[in-house]
Parts: sequence; C-alpha cells; structure tokens
Amino acid sequence: MRVLRPLVSRATYRRWVYLVLGGAIGVPYLLFAAVAVPSLLPFAATLERAAEIGGVVTLLVVAGTAFLPAVHVLESTAVRELLDNPAPGAPAKPRSRPGRVRAAVMFVLHVVVGFGVSLASLAAPVAFGFAVSAVFTGKLIQGDAEVTVPKGWASAWIPVVSAVALVVLIYAVWVIGGLLRRAAARLLGMTAADRIAQLERRTEQLAERNRLARELHDSVGHALSVVSIQAGAARRTLRTDPDFTERALGAIEDSARTALDDLDHVLGLLREEAAGRTPQPSLTELPNLLDATRLAGTEVTADIEGDLAAVPPVVSREVYRILQECLTNAVRHAGRVPVTLAVDVAASALVARVGNPLGGGTPRAGRRGLRGMAERAAVLGGELTAGRAGERWEVVVRVPWGSGR
Repeated sequence: MRVLRPLVSRATYRRWVYLVLGGAIGVPYLLFAAVAVPSLLPFAATLERAAEIGGVVTLLVVAGTAFLPAVHVLESTAVRELLDNPAPGAPAKPRSRPGRVRAAVMFVLHVVVGFGVSLASLAAPVAFGFAVSAVFTGKLIQGDAEVTVPKGWASAWIPVVSAVALVVLIYAVWVIGGLLRRAAARLLGMTAADRIAQLERRTEQLAERNRLARELHDSVGHALSVVSIQAGAARRTLRTDPDFTERALGAIEDSARTALDDLDHVLGLLREEAAGRTPQPSLTELPNLLDATRLAGTEVTADIEGDLAAVPPVVSREVYRILQECLTNAVRHAGRVPVTLAVDVAASALVARVGNPLGGGTPRAGRRGLRGMAERAAVLGGELTAGRAGERWEVVVRVPWGSGR
C-alpha cells in the first residue's frame, strides 16, 4: 500500500541518515553558540536577548563556512548518495557566484533542519522507553520535575501514543527529506553558466580526441607503410644485395622507433599527462622524413625555399604531419613512382606542394587521411586542395602566418 510505503522504503532511511548527518555537522556550531551566548551577556540586558544575538551570530558563521569549497564537495556528495542524486551532472564545486550562493543555502538548510530532526530522533526513543516504564513504575518523568501517572492498564495508552509518535517521526522524515530533495534539485542543479562551461569542456575533449586520432593516423600510419615496403625490399635483396638489406633493416628500426615514440606521446595525452615524453616532429626534421621515404624505394625530389626553422612551432608541426601523410599516400597507393615535394617559406605564408604521377591506377587516398589533412590546415587558418592535375595527383597546402594573417 502506498500509505505504508514510507515505512519500508530505503529512501526514507537514506533521507534519515542525510538529516542526521546535518545534525552531526551542526554540533560544532552548537558548541560555538554555547561559547558565544555567555560572552554576550555583558553586552545584552537579559539572557534571552543574548541567546537571540548568539543564535543570529551562529547562523552567520554557518552561512560563512558554507562557501568553503570543501563544504560544497561534502554537501554535493551527501545529496548525491543519500537523496538519490536529484541534480545529476551538477558540479561538486560550483564555478559561478550564483551557483556558490545556492550551494551555501542548501548547506544551511541541511544543517538547521537536520539538527532539528536529529533532536527529535534522539528524543522519540527515549520518550518511548520512559512511557513503557511508566506503566510499571507510575512515574513518567523522574527527578526534580517528576510527573506521576497511574500504574497498570490505566497508563497503557502512554506507550501507544509514544509508538505512534515514532511512526509519525518516520513519515516526517520522509516528507522533510523529500522537500530537501526538491530544494537540492533547484539549488544544486546546473545553472546556464555551468551548462555552457560543461559544453565547452566537452567540445574541447572532442577536439582533442580528433587531434589525437589524426596524430595516430599520420605518424603511425606513415611508419607502418614505410616499414611494410622496406621489409618487402629487404626480403627480396637478402641474398643478392646484403648492403641494401642492412640499410633497409636499419630504416625499419628507425621508423618503428619513431612510431613508438609518437604512440607514447599520444598515450601520454590520453592519460591526461601534462605533456608527452617525446617532442613532436616539425619541419626541421623534414630531411629525415624524406630519407626514410627514399629508403622505402620511392624517388623523392625536394625543393625547399626559405628557413624552415623560422616557421612558428604550431604551424611547423601541423604542416609536417600533412607532408608526412602525403608521402605515405604516395608510397602506399601510387607505387614506385617519382614524388616531387616543394616547400616555400615566405614572409606571409607557407606553401607546400606534393605531387606524383598517377601510376598504374586511380589513387586511393583514404577519406580519413584527406579529411585529417584538411582539418589540420583549417585549424591553422589555411586551406588544402587535393586531386588530379592532368596525369598527376597533387596536394597543395597554403598556411598564412606572420604578416599574412
């Protein structure tokens, strides 16, 4: 029956624990009031006036401590675990000032209401025990304020009333806990500023994931393509040309080591480390990339104009990855055809061009590779074009920098 649901529901007793926790947190503030009220007597006309002032001061202290970050974390954890998480997704530490004010209000409500419920929770069982003993002793309250009652059946109603009061307390806990749960949903729920901040963080995370995917695709994909071709060449020349085989195996070793370093860098970012342990390659390492591609059996002609070291680091890293992907596609899809690479570092822009004959068939450059290169260029404010140019396949990337921005 729905009427009896609060008596058997786990939510009732979790709410009870939440309220008792508020009462326990309120004990230090009660001790503060016990010290503050007597100290106010020289300045107050009566004890009642001192108690009123001390109560106001104590509430101000409760409200002041409610703004501590640790208190916000404690309150949000208690609400999430004991009130069935009425504000899912709410931050443990509100970032906006209105959010901090509402979290402080929730903490004050928790302490004040919880302290009252805790007193009732302590008093109800004690009162029931006195009521049961009064039937046999005839004394409901002993001591200076002694209250006597008839012995026997004439006082049997007193334990019944006390038992009913216990049941009423349980229903009261259910209702009060439910009201605080609704208050928590309003006070601790995400504000518009919090939702915007969460969306911004999510956008940054997605952008970082896309960047890491490009890193893996470009670096590790290039290394594996070169290693595959070099391994095949080494197998064919193992007996006929030992010197070439040794150079190919050395290139395989270098490519695999570079791929492992790049993979270690990306995994470091995924582990949310401050930075990868290996610096990312830039255009200054372009000669090494060209040498590795030539060892794979591909003829590469390079024409570099300008100072590669003068290119800003972020532009240098991203353009290096674009050129690496272009060479990977040429090695993987076009076969043994000559590749031309031209890089022009001017004062206002960097222009890079990679081309090769179409070879035996239509190039099969992957959509992810082309999309990744285009995204890298777009992030830098540049543009990338890729496609047929007569009987050749060409990729052209232009990135403005310096005075070109």
